[in-house]
Amino acid sequence: MTIEIKAPTFPESVQDGSIATWHKQPGEAVTRDELIVDIETDKVVLEVVAPADGALTEIIKGEGDVILSNEVIAHFEAGAGAAAPVADAANAASGNNSSADSSNTESLVNPAAKKIAAEKGVDLAGVKGTGKDGRITKEDVLNAPVATPSAPAAPTTSNTNISVNVSDNGRVEKRVPMTRLRARIAERLLDASQNSAMLTTFNEVNMKPVMDLRKKYKDHFEKVHNGSRLGFMGFFVKAAVEALRRIPAVNASMDGSDIVYHGYQDIGVAVSTPKGLVVPVLRNAENMGIADVENTIRDFGMRAKDGKLSIEEMTGGTFTITNGGVFGSLMSTPILNPPQAAILGMHKIQERPMAVDGKVEILPMMYLALSYDHRLIDGKEAVQFLVAIKDMLEDPARMLLEV
Repeated sequence: MTIEIKAPTFPESVQDGSIATWHKQPGEAVTRDELIVDIETDKVVLEVVAPADGALTEIIKGEGDVILSNEVIAHFEAGAGAAAPVADAANAASGNNSSADSSNTESLVNPAAKKIAAEKGVDLAGVKGTGKDGRITKEDVLNAPVATPSAPAAPTTSNTNISVNVSDNGRVEKRVPMTRLRARIAERLLDASQNSAMLTTFNEVNMKPVMDLRKKYKDHFEKVHNGSRLGFMGFFVKAAVEALRRIPAVNASMDGSDIVYHGYQDIGVAVSTPKGLVVPVLRNAENMGIADVENTIRDFGMRAKDGKLSIEEMTGGTFTITNGGVFGSLMSTPILNPPQAAILGMHKIQERPMAVDGKVEILPMMYLALSYDHRLIDGKEAVQFLVAIKDMLEDPARMLLEV
């Protein structure tokens, strides 16, 4: 039975997508729910799996092709023996069965393997395939030695438009098309910088009280909350929720000529992935405990790296927190996440000499940065917001007492 493989139904916020990687080729046997293709949108990578045991018979949309919601991208033949006729037909067309296939290396290279080979500069002619019918897989390419160019090489281009150029003096340059996710990130950041009156204000916070509290209760917290680890993000999210309650303008957004004041706190948390920055949202963060916050953020981070976040999880949000400190950033000016009015930037905890009651003490200090849209938020409100965050972190009991 022939089945049409279609693109998933995209949400209204996603216009189209593109084929990222075909993991299976026509003739390869697949099992039900096995991954066959990745589809990249400007927000997430969507996976399409096999609807049944069988094999692909035809790929309609190749890697890099733009596709629409529910568009047919391939044909699939259900049935355990579906792979054999396709393979036999391919052999018959070649005229010489296995001998012809072995001489045609290009036809036996998995697209993912071809892409990696172009990036690493691997000569596919010297790679032995371990896949079905001698097909070269990406694992074969990853395990193959990288050839050192002894002479200038002509640009090579894979079917994903990746080119590797080697100049006369052996200097290598690689040209890679921007992914849809990266292009969308660039578009939004540029839009934020050009279409908002963005300003950044700074403050610093003594992290010693939070660090002492964390050290005291870390082990007990982990036991009580079934292995949940007590980090810093839980404290910052709880402090931000309380500060947003006090300064509603920071939790607002602009819709045309209207200002929308949100009666809830949906906190976006910026997460770095190999393909770019994504911002999953903690829904109704005002109702979440610190353990819930920590567990959810950790889950977001793991699934973001694997491209498993859903579009719904990254849609909306009334305020965003980004932590450049995990990479060692001491200070930065974060860019707004439209249509939100503000974003809080955390940074590296750095021990510095500070004046305390007329004495010099070495304290673990962190710079905080609040970038905000001056069209919605006045400087007074922005400073009051940061001071509220600072006061709650330097005296965590304030978060419990809401004072």
